[in-house]
Amino acid sequence: PPEGITSKPREEILRMEEILRVAEVALQLGITKFRLTGGEPLLRKDVIPFIKALAIRPEVEDVAITTNGILLPQLAERLRDAGVKRLNISMDTLDKEKFHQITRGGNLKQVWDGLIKTLELGFEPVKINAVALRGFNDEEVVNFARLTLEYPLHVRFIELMPI
Repeated sequence: PPEGITSKPREEILRMEEILRVAEVALQLGITKFRLTGGEPLLRKDVIPFIKALAIRPEVEDVAITTNGILLPQLAERLRDAGVKRLNISMDTLDKEKFHQITRGGNLKQVWDGLIKTLELGFEPVKINAVALRGFNDEEVVNFARLTLEYPLHVRFIELMPI
């Protein structure tokens, strides 16, 4: 957003060593597939070493990420090399003005370029998560569906949960 990202005090954020310990406990319990999500995982400076440390474990079957896609143009190749195979990209509209509005300043072209790069690098599957908003992007459903014919993408429409 234009006003920047609100960051939490360091002591409130789990260190990667702590998250790796949680992952090790999960592995001991038989969990072998991991998804990094929540907030924007690619903003963490240590995300690539974390993914490598997780993906190198022989018990780990899959490491996936859900992202807003803003940093994919710069990080897609490093993510692939670290061990990420699957991606979900949050993209609620294909219209650049609406995208700018809903993301409070985001750049649709930057996200689209990152999405295309992930396809070129062989990520599979690449999924788009779109929140369907009546009166905002509901007329774009067909355009999103058409993307699945033009590109090897999956599109998932997510209902907005009222809070």
